[in-house]
Amino acid sequence: MKSCCLYSAISLLLVASIPVVGGEVDHERLSGADRDPGVWLTHGRNYAETRESPLARITADNVAQLGLAWSFDTATTRGLEATPLVVDGVMYTSLSWSEVIANDARTGKLLWRFDPKVPRAWGANACCDVVNRGVAAWDDMVYVGTLDGRLIGLDRATGSVRWEVLTIDPERPYTITGAPRVVRGNVIIGNGGAEFGVRGYVSAYDAKTGKLAWRFYTVPGAPDQPYESQALAMAARTWTGDVYWKSGGGGTVWDSMAYDPQLDLLYIGVGNGSPWNRWLRSPEGGDNLFLSSIVALDAQSGEYRWHYQTTPSDTWDFTATQHMILADIEIRGKMRQVLMQAPKNGFFYVLDRATGELLAADNYVPVTWASHVDLESGRPVETENADHSAQPQETSPAALGGHSWQPMAYNQSTGLVYIPAMEMAQIYSSADSYEHQPGHHWNLGQGDPDDTFAILSSLPDALTKSVFRHLLRGKLIAWDPVLQEQRWSVQHQGMWNGGVLTTAGGLVFQGNGSRQLVAYDAADGTRLWSADTGSGIVAAPISYEIDGEQYVAILAGWGGIGGLMAPQYTPVTGVNRLLVYKLGGTATLPADEPYQRVMTQAPPPPPRDAASVDRGVILYQNHCQRCHGINVGLGGVIADLRFMSQGTHQIFDRIVLEGIYSGLGMVSFADVLDQGEAEDIHNYLIEQANLAWDVQHRGDGWWAQMTDGVLEFVGDMVGAWLGPERAD
Repeated sequence: MKSCCLYSAISLLLVASIPVVGGEVDHERLSGADRDPGVWLTHGRNYAETRESPLARITADNVAQLGLAWSFDTATTRGLEATPLVVDGVMYTSLSWSEVIANDARTGKLLWRFDPKVPRAWGANACCDVVNRGVAAWDDMVYVGTLDGRLIGLDRATGSVRWEVLTIDPERPYTITGAPRVVRGNVIIGNGGAEFGVRGYVSAYDAKTGKLAWRFYTVPGAPDQPYESQALAMAARTWTGDVYWKSGGGGTVWDSMAYDPQLDLLYIGVGNGSPWNRWLRSPEGGDNLFLSSIVALDAQSGEYRWHYQTTPSDTWDFTATQHMILADIEIRGKMRQVLMQAPKNGFFYVLDRATGELLAADNYVPVTWASHVDLESGRPVETENADHSAQPQETSPAALGGHSWQPMAYNQSTGLVYIPAMEMAQIYSSADSYEHQPGHHWNLGQGDPDDTFAILSSLPDALTKSVFRHLLRGKLIAWDPVLQEQRWSVQHQGMWNGGVLTTAGGLVFQGNGSRQLVAYDAADGTRLWSADTGSGIVAAPISYEIDGEQYVAILAGWGGIGGLMAPQYTPVTGVNRLLVYKLGGTATLPADEPYQRVMTQAPPPPPRDAASVDRGVILYQNHCQRCHGINVGLGGVIADLRFMSQGTHQIFDRIVLEGIYSGLGMVSFADVLDQGEAEDIHNYLIEQANLAWDVQHRGDGWWAQMTDGVLEFVGDMVGAWLGPERAD
């Protein structure tokens, strides 16, 4: 009898130690997420996507006691952008290449790992790294969209595949990097690929079976085909010519969504056009609906209800796919149900979420393309700077936007929205002619990089970094959506940083590109706590509670488009982790060493053909920079091409033209480059390699240090003259 009781007690203890994965996730639970403070059930924590945790055990008074509870090495080297979910004691998150892991949220123990085996060559179709922003949960399943366009339903307990459906035309360069949402039993997913030439849409699939429930196209198709909806018949009147539909039109729904259960409206953010250039895309003008728009759809049928276009006839890649937040706030003495967004174009919008009426708009970063947004018409008032059809224009914001995909957060107590913002300028120009390039090639309709950009691409690293420090600046902005003004801000070292979490404990958490997770006072921005994370952060944190203990979790993994292209101010380690903190945590991270890129062998002799090098600069910027960095080697995540081995130099043409490394993601460019052009790029890289060799072997004496100091000073002066602060 005693042994039986002892056996029962042991059994109960064993069961208690296993995370609960059978809790029901349904419409009622998701709609009432704020009444369930210990979990993080959906991408933005609740359907309103506020990213405010109701937990308040960690406060300004005790946040300094935060320590690492546990960490998990993800065994990945590319960007990590996902927001984890925590459901009944288990954390679910996605990684690069669309992998999914489930961890015990108490201890970090890996419960299962799922690899959808995305072909590495498909990575060439991803404009902005092979990232994934998260999973969705419903009933006893989790869902992930894969880079190659599949939507997969997984068993939440085991990670096994329940169903899988292809959501795209595999003959077109579509991708999925965004997190799905589940609304009333339908899994909602969009896609990306506008830079390459696709037609955007958002789809809903039955959560149990994967059967397509409805699809809403965001731009009209070929004019000789019937319109899929009355909304598209309306949109078609805002387009002209045939370039747009032959190129696909763009308008991809690649990230943000929100849902109002009371209104039963699903809000989607729509992206840029294909090509970017409006004078080529729609030569006789027109607003080009629904590009760069917030669109409200009936959540159950997918039918159009209303739209608001943030950037009519967009020509700068000013997408409206950025994070949307739903809230009830007082505007001019009246409580309003609002939708808030800080899209790429630099203006912060407050809309009535029932009707789409514009309630407020003002710029949250320097803006030169428009003077203001007219509240009566709802349209931006463009300046002369907006027209780059005849000559190049230095414009703010740049294509990465005043705010990119990194989620912002809304704190109900302070009434502030916390924006991971960027201030930057970019030179826009128009191509003399346009011919769509199919496949994995950008179709922007922009002119070749101008002489200024070519010069920057050939400058020493110290000078280039100091120039870009002013051209590309990152900030955390606390924005008052009622008064439409900045309440406080924090300047970051680099422009590319993480998303934001706020809590009922009066805190704001954000990771940054300098390999830190930081806690700020939500009221005034005072820096209260920080932890070294070992890798730069671009993802957003979450907070959850188990057994009365509050945790803060973040994925640390440098990458994304900024991580690939922009100069880095903190060395890259290549070690990616899931990090979880709690009060009194005592775990430690190993001391990861940054990449030591040292040339042990001299590169080939500098090329004698200066004209070839000059051509190579332009070709590199057009075809290579989005993965290997604006200036060779400054990106840091993918191979630094200055450090190619002698063997790699010998097979350079085969890599670029024959695609012998396609299995690793480096596909052939033979459809856009000939032998001579590949040689031009190679000559440019050899020149850059020789410059790096000279720097590495000059020594670290006083002369070298003084030289770097002078270069940084000159770069600061040039950057300040070129930078976006001139628009303040």
